[in-house]
Amino acid sequence: MSTNPDRIVNAISTWLAGRITDGGLRSELDGIGSEGLGAQQSDAVGELREQLTRATPETRGELERVARETLEAVALG
Repeated sequence: MSTNPDRIVNAISTWLAGRITDGGLRSELDGIGSEGLGAQQSDAVGELREQLTRATPETRGELERVARETLEAVALG
């Protein structure tokens, strides 16, 4: 079964809108997986997962930047 990029886009968009927590986004991404994504898409999702693990209030801006870049990579393929 391959990953549906729309589910990843939806999860990140929901997080950016403040409707789920960092932990909630990480859980969503873990549940969706990255099977079937292209290499660039998979790398971007992996980087976002890593950033979510290390997130602090001081790194929020960086985390949002990575989330937006991941959103773009996944949406545009």
